Amino acid sequence: MIYESRPNVTADVAGLCLKSGNAVILRGGSEAIHSNTAIATILQSALKTTGLPVHAIQMVPITDREAIHEMLRLENSIDVIIPRGGEGLIRYVVENSKIPVIKHYKGVCHIFVDESADLEMARRICVNAKVQRPGVCNAVETLLIHAGVAHKFLPKVAESLQQEGVELRGCPRTLEILPHITAAGAEDWGEEYLDLILAVKVVRNMDEAIEHIETYGSMHTESIVTSDYERARRFLTNVNSSCVFVNASTRFSDGHQLGLGAEIGISTTKLHAFGPMGLEELTTTKFIAYGNGQIRE
Repeated sequence: MIYESRPNVTADVAGLCLKSGNAVILRGGSEAIHSNTAIATILQSALKTTGLPVHAIQMVPITDREAIHEMLRLENSIDVIIPRGGEGLIRYVVENSKIPVIKHYKGVCHIFVDESADLEMARRICVNAKVQRPGVCNAVETLLIHAGVAHKFLPKVAESLQQEGVELRGCPRTLEILPHITAAGAEDWGEEYLDLILAVKVVRNMDEAIEHIETYGSMHTESIVTSDYERARRFLTNVNSSCVFVNASTRFSDGHQLGLGAEIGISTTKLHAFGPMGLEELTTTKFIAYGNGQIRE
């Protein structure tokens, strides 16, 4: 496991791997090396007192990137690499690894407000998805609004978001309704801000919304706000992300919220795990047969 910043990942991943019958090598970032070292040392001491192999949990004690490069060459010793962090880290691991990689790529999450949406519900969902915890991968980064409700909805949601300190960056059609906000550049549509910044685009219809998500999304989490069951089903069927919600905040894309318990991360790789990874996703299938002399004809 190669990760950045958060020392809680050290404890979460170690616990999940141990419970699912795996050994784990942890390589955290320089931002939390002292905390990671302390947590790993405590966990190893606990393993010793319970009679479990101490080396079931290991931590790389250096932060030099060469340590990552060395890990990525150990295909005879390591079964899978799971990188969790910024885009630069993920790309480096994928490009250099000789070992299968389960990518926990960036979360460019979208909410599409349909023309049939309950606009007050939509406003609350959008504010929650952006503001409740903006620095995580399941926070919404782009808001897509059906042109049929844009004039009515945009001023209300913009006021609520700006009261929370959110900077809005809009497309030309959005700027016609909200001329005081910043114009969005081409780079904004694929950006994971991890901050109180939100890109906003008015779309002609659901087809344009889905096309935008397919073009700029990271296959993480998308949500539609709608009162139309058939349109909800169409969105669920045609949006190709690991988590797709109807009338709910993107913040529910989380192992604990989805009933998996602690998670090792949210996979944006379709094989073998896709979406939040809990204990089951850290196992593989082994076929066992008891015979009494059967032969294949």
